[in-house]
Amino acid sequence: METSGAVSADDSDWDPDEHVRFARYRRMFHEVTPADAAALTAQVLTDPDKRMANSAVCEYLDRRAAELLTDPGYPAWRLEMTGHVGGDDFSTRRLSEWTLLRAMTLNEPWDAENLLAASNWLQLRTAEESSVTTALEVLAESGRTRRIRNTAGSRLSAAQRSMPAGPEL
Repeated sequence: METSGAVSADDSDWDPDEHVRFARYRRMFHEVTPADAAALTAQVLTDPDKRMANSAVCEYLDRRAAELLTDPGYPAWRLEMTGHVGGDDFSTRRLSEWTLLRAMTLNEPWDAENLLAASNWLQLRTAEESSVTTALEVLAESGRTRRIRNTAGSRLSAAQRSMPAGPEL
């Protein structure tokens, strides 16, 4: 793995500008092989600018989780990544939320309370993109923000209108 993404002032190619380091980290995440991604994640999270490092890592997690969402390799990837982001609460939460999204997407067991406790990011993403009627019902009723509730309610109504009518009794 390339290690030119120096993360401390003791490194020879350290750049004090966090914008330069962020751009470098983004480039490294786009070029990293799956086998080296966890180590790169751990390396980036040692950057002294925690918010910037977290942003670079979460951008990678979001991209990779979206690619693997329905792939059988997702659980192994998540487990490996969890081991490297365990000390970072935001990244850990993001992985958990991707796992909840995966469960809903694959019609696996999931808990409505976990969806309601999830971040605005996951609730809005679910409201905007999910076709899971139960999730839309939960968010239309109790989503955290008016936007989430309205979006979920609109999509739920549209889904219900497009359903074929049941047999008349």
